[in-house]
Amino acid sequence: MLAYTYVEHGKFELLEKLRPQIKDARDAIVRVTLGSICTSDLHIKHGSVPRAVPGITVGHEMVGIVEEVGSGVISVRPGDRVTVNVETFCGECFFCRHGYVNNCTDPDGGWALGCRIDGGQAEYVRVPYAEQGLNRIPDNVSDEQALFVGDVLATGFWATRISEISEDDTVLIIGAGPTGICTLLCVMLKKPRRIIVCERSAERIRFVREHYPDVLVTEPENCRDFVLCNSDHGGADVVLEVAGSEETFRLAWECARPNAIVTIVALYDKPQFLPLPDMYGKNLIFKTGGVDGCDCAEILSLIEQGRIDTTPLITHRFPLNEIEEAYRIFENKLEGVIKIAITGGR
Repeated sequence: MLAYTYVEHGKFELLEKLRPQIKDARDAIVRVTLGSICTSDLHIKHGSVPRAVPGITVGHEMVGIVEEVGSGVISVRPGDRVTVNVETFCGECFFCRHGYVNNCTDPDGGWALGCRIDGGQAEYVRVPYAEQGLNRIPDNVSDEQALFVGDVLATGFWATRISEISEDDTVLIIGAGPTGICTLLCVMLKKPRRIIVCERSAERIRFVREHYPDVLVTEPENCRDFVLCNSDHGGADVVLEVAGSEETFRLAWECARPNAIVTIVALYDKPQFLPLPDMYGKNLIFKTGGVDGCDCAEILSLIEQGRIDTTPLITHRFPLNEIEEAYRIFENKLEGVIKIAITGGR
């Protein structure tokens, strides 16, 4: 089968590999019908994810059809259309039982697919703990509608859930990339008083204004003053930082009002520092970490009800055998790209 592979630092390559096999009773084999490229894949390529293993098939954002299941899998069966969770989790350890599935203590727990074990930018993928990691797609939900459920949409949903947003709040979202837009969609479900999106890219600003006209938009250089003018208590009540730079990390806490919640959604290329003397007296609550992707069934239900629609994010489509070109466009942010759908097969 074709599989896009992390060969070495700075190099991915489309290779022929053996089709994966069931290794454990809790495994499932999924034929990938639609996948996507995530910024985290680029982090692997450029060495920002040291736990990533050279030789693995990359990709952790996909939907497909179950081809085979182990004897311990009863929630899905061959022929089912499914979303694949970005995280592998046993469902039984302390962290899983408390909903912190990103911290699953299994050796392959947390973000494993496309990082430590073979992922889904391929024709087939083996999914460990399939009872936890696969969710059936409702018949009236398309593959494209469900494509982002297991990763960027799960991330936005998790970040919104832990941010404790109320209807009285002014919420600032920093970054309008794919994860930022998915976060915005989930924040909108909470119906806060105001939502402000901070973004530098003119194309992404146009996208937000076109699709979400009730959302206020500002650029980073004006963000602090803009938030002050459009908030009630000297800053945003909740800030979600989804951009992942030193500038945006600082902007997040600077734009927050005293006693606000600052949720760090982004993955950074290097350490960030809290200048505590400058922050003294703000009494901020920081929430950090990787996505706990245990809400996929609820997210699919919201999509089925028409309350979440991520299909406008898909700006480009390529077959798997043209994935190199898809990466070139995505990595260099060409042609107004937001997300790319990669069709399975050759």
